[in-house]
Parts: sequence; structure tokens; C-alpha cells
Amino acid sequence: MPRTSPSSATASPAASSRELPALGGLCAIHQPNIFPRLSTLAKLFAADTWIALDDVQFTHRDYQHRARLADLDDPARQRWLTIPTRLPSGRSTLIRDALIDDPVLARRRTEGLLRQHYGNSPHWPALAQALDPVLGAFATERTADVAETSTRLLLDLLGWRGQILTSSDLPARPGRSQRLADLAAATGARTYLCGTGGMTYLDPAPFEAQDIAVLPFRPPATGIWSTGRRVSALWALAALGPQAVAARCRALAAAPDHAGGLTRPLP
Repeated sequence: MPRTSPSSATASPAASSRELPALGGLCAIHQPNIFPRLSTLAKLFAADTWIALDDVQFTHRDYQHRARLADLDDPARQRWLTIPTRLPSGRSTLIRDALIDDPVLARRRTEGLLRQHYGNSPHWPALAQALDPVLGAFATERTADVAETSTRLLLDLLGWRGQILTSSDLPARPGRSQRLADLAAATGARTYLCGTGGMTYLDPAPFEAQDIAVLPFRPPATGIWSTGRRVSALWALAALGPQAVAARCRALAAAPDHAGGLTRPLP
């Protein structure tokens, strides 16, 4: 799968819409997730740039290679979709180097589960067409390529016009928070959009040193967002349709307070 860098284009309309964002844009950094949760997708939608964190250690039993699919008619009924993955370098294998175990079988099972869960949705024809490149990415035999493609295609469905970069293409110093700050700075962004999990460990000092504001992203816990931190965004897209979900994400991105969405930094 083509990878986005400051000097290369991709086949994605979102990724190729512009070069690096203008100074002052919002940057989100997140590992490639297969069919990401609604909360993750909404965070990326709110950003101008998504940096796919592809050069950190792969973690089994995480969203890098699996997603919870909620039943179309009863979202309380859920099932894991998992891409069986092997690690050539053992536990130290980076996300970008993790390999799909039997890509042909994994693709067939993925396609079958998606159709089983969402084939009866009136929005399925549009979803199925958009998901074709995801199924095609299994041919790369790399789990990260399938995950990144799945996220990119869902963002495209929502009409996102931001840019996707990969962390391995950008300069950054070691250290958890220092690295994130350097990656954000490399895009020209002046604001780092951080999820609730990241806020528990983030050290703001490296960001302050580069004059980058840290902006928490807090989705609400009601309506379609009630399962947004657990269930793949595919359920909302199949139940409501891409346009309705896009409208919810736009409203969330514009939220000015702690009730849900962005907590705008003080001037």
C-alpha cells in the first residue's frame, strides 16, 4: 500500500488533498487500527493531519489487528473480527513489520464477517464498494497496511479532507512524549489532538517547548457514542449511513466545551 510522506502522494483523496498543513493546524497521532472505533475515527476526523504511528512495538490483543463488530439490529451483541498476525522478530516486532498469517483465509473471513453483520443495511452497497481496497490490502501480507487502509477508507466515506503521514517517515527524538511532540512539529501543526487514554501519560513539557498546544478530545457517552470507545465505527456507518455519521463528527469536532468533543486551548 502506498505510504504518505511529505514528498510523496497516495491514491487516497484525503491524503492527496494538499501538502503539509498550514501552520496552526491540528495533528492527531494514532496507531493503525483495523476498522477503528467510532471515538478514534472521530478524533482523526477532527484533525488536519493523522500521523499513523507505524514504528512502535506491535501489541497482541489490541485494536491494531482486531475490531469489535456490533450486530446491526442489536449493538449489544458484539463479536471480534481478528486478523491472525505473526511477528517475525517476536515481541519486539514493529507494527509496520507484523505479517498476516494466511492472508487469503484472513481476507475471506473478514469479508464474510462484514457481510454477515452489515449486509442487510440499506447502506451496505456504498460500504461494500468503499471496503474493496481494504480487502485488496490483504495481498500486501502486512497487518498495518490493512489497518491503515481501513481507517483511510472510513475517513474518505465521511468526506475528510485532511492528510495522512506515517511516523517512520518523519524525524523525531526518543522518549514517549518527546517523540509525539517532534512528530506533531514536523507536520507544521501548532496543536496536538490527544485522546483520553493519551492524556493519562502525556508530559506536556516537550509540547510547550515547541509552542504546541495539547488539546484533549473527549467524545460524549450518549447516543451513538455510548459504545464508541469499544465498537468499530462500521456499526454507526451501517446503521445511520456515512452522511449522518459525518454530520455527528463535524458537530463533535466543533464542540467548544468539556461536554463532548474538543476542549479548546486558551489563547
